[in-house]
Amino acid sequence: MKTLPILFVLLSGCLALTGQNILLFPKESVTDHVILKPAVGQALKQLTVCVRSYSDLQRLHSLFSLATPGKYNNFLFNLLPPKLCKVFINEEEFSFEVDPDVLDWKQTCVAWDSETGLLQLWINAKRYPRRITTSRSPIGPQMSVILGQDQDSFGGGFEASQCFVGEMSDVNMWDYILDTDTISNSYLSVSGNIFSWTNGAKEIKGGVMALEN
Repeated sequence: MKTLPILFVLLSGCLALTGQNILLFPKESVTDHVILKPAVGQALKQLTVCVRSYSDLQRLHSLFSLATPGKYNNFLFNLLPPKLCKVFINEEEFSFEVDPDVLDWKQTCVAWDSETGLLQLWINAKRYPRRITTSRSPIGPQMSVILGQDQDSFGGGFEASQCFVGEMSDVNMWDYILDTDTISNSYLSVSGNIFSWTNGAKEIKGGVMALEN
């Protein structure tokens, strides 16, 4: 009986989580998402984000969305099965043709350097052809970071047709470019320095559930 209030919060409300959990996004909606709170004190000149996800969706879906006031696609990546990944940097769109999906956990990492414009995408430790962005503007420091939805306004503007449905884990953020060796061989053992899945603050919204590994 003592577990009922905790279960109710998990199912219906907003909860700050710590530890290594799997987040389950159970259904298509405009309410289910998770807010991350990275420790950012100044605009980011470099950024690496890694996410593990597991889904059988066959439509476009958003994994990670970073928005700033007045600019909503600052750092966003979507998957479009079976073989497309879309990345947005400061509103500029890039499409990557990637290996066809298999129904398994997928590790997606995106890294960007504002000084050079170099954009890099890895999926399951494979790096795809690098691109150069036009924008050289650092990102932030005021930002809204959302898992599972695509922000079309600062902290909102969600569309059910773009939401993520499935499981997500091991989301980490670094304010530098993670080297290829680390991403290829030891990403899961390296915590992000501005957001760590192990102890970073997360807020659950809607019906997203936190599960044990």
